[in-house]
Amino acid sequence: MASQRPTRAYLAVPAHRARVVAKAAASSADGVFMDLEDAVPPAEKGVALAEAARALSALDWGSKHVAVRLNAVDSPFIAEEIRNLAALPRLDALIVPKAERVSDIVAIAGQLHAAAPDRAAPVALELLIETALGLVNVDALAACDDSVAALHLGVGDLAASLGARTSDIGISPDGYRHVGSAQSGYAAAPLDLFAYPMMRLLVAARAHGLRAIDGPCGAFRDAGLTEASAQKAAAMGFDGKQVIHPDQIDPTLRAFTPSAEELAQARRIVEAMEQAEALGQGAVTLDGKMIDYANVRMARRIIELGS
Repeated sequence: MASQRPTRAYLAVPAHRARVVAKAAASSADGVFMDLEDAVPPAEKGVALAEAARALSALDWGSKHVAVRLNAVDSPFIAEEIRNLAALPRLDALIVPKAERVSDIVAIAGQLHAAAPDRAAPVALELLIETALGLVNVDALAACDDSVAALHLGVGDLAASLGARTSDIGISPDGYRHVGSAQSGYAAAPLDLFAYPMMRLLVAARAHGLRAIDGPCGAFRDAGLTEASAQKAAAMGFDGKQVIHPDQIDPTLRAFTPSAEELAQARRIVEAMEQAEALGQGAVTLDGKMIDYANVRMARRIIELGS
C-alpha cells in the first residue's frame, strides 16, 4: 500500500542540486519530490540520478512523503532510473510525467516489480496529467494498475498543450473572460482555465481512491497569490499542491489546514447529529439549516484534515 503520509505542500527540487535537496529534507513540507526531468539539464541527468539515490539513502527525511519524478516514458533515461531507484526503501513513489497511455503505465509498473520483487512496501506510481491526451484518458489511467496512488495536474504543460495564450504557470490568462452583451456595456467576468481540468482530475482520483495533487503557482514570491491558489484547490477537495520554492510551503500548508472556526463548526455538526440519532432522528436543524448524514460526512472530512 502507498504511503499515507500527508501531501498538502509537495515541494519540487532539482535532484542534481544536493544542497537544495538537503534543505528540502529539513523543510516543513509534507512531501518532497526530487526532479530528474524538466528541472535538470540533459548533461546533468546522470548526476541527478546518482544524487537522488544518495539522498534517499543518506538524508533524514523524517515523516515526509518522498518521491522522485522520472524522465518521460520515451526518454533514454527512464529504464536506468527505475533500476537504480526501485529497491531503495525510503522511496515512497515515482512520479510519471506526461502520463497519457495506459500501456505505458502498466509497463512501468512491471519494470518496477521486476527491479525490486522482494521489496516490502511497493513503490507507488503518481501520474502527472499535463497534456490534452492525458486529461482525456485520465479515468483509464487512474484505474490501470494497483500501484497508481495519486494524480497530479501539470498546469504549465497542460496550458501549453491546450495552446493557451499565457506564459504564467498556474494562472489563468487575463483574456479568458465571459463577455456580456452590448446592453451590459460588454461587462466581462474572468474565467478559470484550470477549473475543468482540476475537476476532471479530482473526480477520476476520487472514483478510484487516489490522491489528487494540484499543480504549482509559478509566482513563488507572491505569498498572497500562492495562498489563494492553494485555497482554491483545498476548497475543491484536493489533497495537496505542488510548490516550487520554500517560501510557498507555509502559505500552502495554511490553505490546506482547516481553521479553528471550521473545526469547531464541523464538531458541532457531528455532535448535533449524534444527539439526533439518540432521539431516533435522521436529520436535525442547526443554525437554521437542516443537517443530515451528508453534512456529517463532510464535517468528518474537515476534522480529519485538521488532525
